[in-house]
Amino acid sequence: MLRTSLSRFVSDYGMVFVLILICGYYSLVTWDEQHPNGVEGAEELALWVQQELEGSPRLLIVARSSDEDRDFTRTLEARLAQAGLKPVASINGQPADARQALQSIIESGEGLDAIVTNRITSNWAVFDRLEEQFPSLAGLKIMTPSAYSWPNFLKSENLLNVANQIVVIALIAVGMTLVIVSAGIDLSVGSLIALSAVISTLLIRDAAGAEEASNWAMFWCCLGGVAACGLAGTLSGLMVALFSIPPFIVTLSMMLVASGLAYILAQGQSVYEVPDSFVWLGRGADLGVPNAVLLMAALYAVAHVIMTRTTLGRYIYAVGGGPEVARLSGVRVRAVLIFVYGLCGALAGLGGVVMASQLKSGSPTYGQMYELYVIAAVVVGGASLSGGQGKILGTLIGAFIIAVIQNGMNLTGVESYTQKVVLGLIILSAVLLDMVKKRGWALWQGR
Repeated sequence: MLRTSLSRFVSDYGMVFVLILICGYYSLVTWDEQHPNGVEGAEELALWVQQELEGSPRLLIVARSSDEDRDFTRTLEARLAQAGLKPVASINGQPADARQALQSIIESGEGLDAIVTNRITSNWAVFDRLEEQFPSLAGLKIMTPSAYSWPNFLKSENLLNVANQIVVIALIAVGMTLVIVSAGIDLSVGSLIALSAVISTLLIRDAAGAEEASNWAMFWCCLGGVAACGLAGTLSGLMVALFSIPPFIVTLSMMLVASGLAYILAQGQSVYEVPDSFVWLGRGADLGVPNAVLLMAALYAVAHVIMTRTTLGRYIYAVGGGPEVARLSGVRVRAVLIFVYGLCGALAGLGGVVMASQLKSGSPTYGQMYELYVIAAVVVGGASLSGGQGKILGTLIGAFIIAVIQNGMNLTGVESYTQKVVLGLIILSAVLLDMVKKRGWALWQGR
């Protein structure tokens, strides 16, 4: 019994071991010396200052003007204040600002015990030649957070970045999984992303008050974009179900129609007139995890239950395994096909809303080549292009495999053209593996 269950798990979700191996590989090749910054670096440095410097030391906090560096200075000031220490000055800016602050301290005659900063800022030329420029500060201690070794790939911000980058692809891959399990394919999802983003932002700009739009108004405008794409998917399903037109032709046509409509509606321009709160879904993290990632997790949980525990899920597998047999068994094949294409279109629309929220704009150029990434995620996750086989959680694994490989190649400096070659080889390998699993060695013998 245990052996049977293990064999079934490996068959359905064996790609999870591939994902672990890929993560392990990129962890090894991106192993590097890390220099804490932001909140982490500030908390460590505050403890070090209290341990190394006695009394009430006179401190100068210096960092760049980036968001991460501002978090560093704010957190450091707060932690030092809790210990009863107040810096002479706290600067977020350029080397010239640091030089001016040092000059002011020297002219005041008050002296300085240490400069507290991060590793990048400590390499500024003003600190490298401190004794030459300011002889009175000779021997001044420059304190930075301690370095440690850790893979760049496994840094928390990079892992969150991987999850954030894959959200749109993973959302659409849910619908694509249902389509491919039903022995179809949808090439229009990339263009539907653009159409949804354009429609949603145009409605916000022209009907909801642009930058003054309320949250509820934005919700209904985004729902309009999702509904439009759901309608486009339903039309594709009708063409496939009622007229038996090959899905490849139908969705290829819909891809061109949706792309053209997006350009026409937006007049070839991006739509930026949206409120700042529009980024809540794409960039927000109310619970410490990106809101879009939470949406993705919830959607996959619902889809997994539908495909494994409901009659509808069994019908979709039945249609993919053999539509004629399914029809004779009482399955409403046409209704199932219309449903899966309509849902795939609606989820592409939702992906367009998320992308528009991430980028705070709508553009007809969004979603280019995304249909290939989505199909790759589904196929790599174990779904068969012949239909009747595929798992929702397998698709999520496939989506993360694609995301991890792309992220790893970016971290290791692989150029974009080579990344396309690798993606193509991944898709080809996944399809070849599916064929070998189905036909066995007879594939090599020409039978």
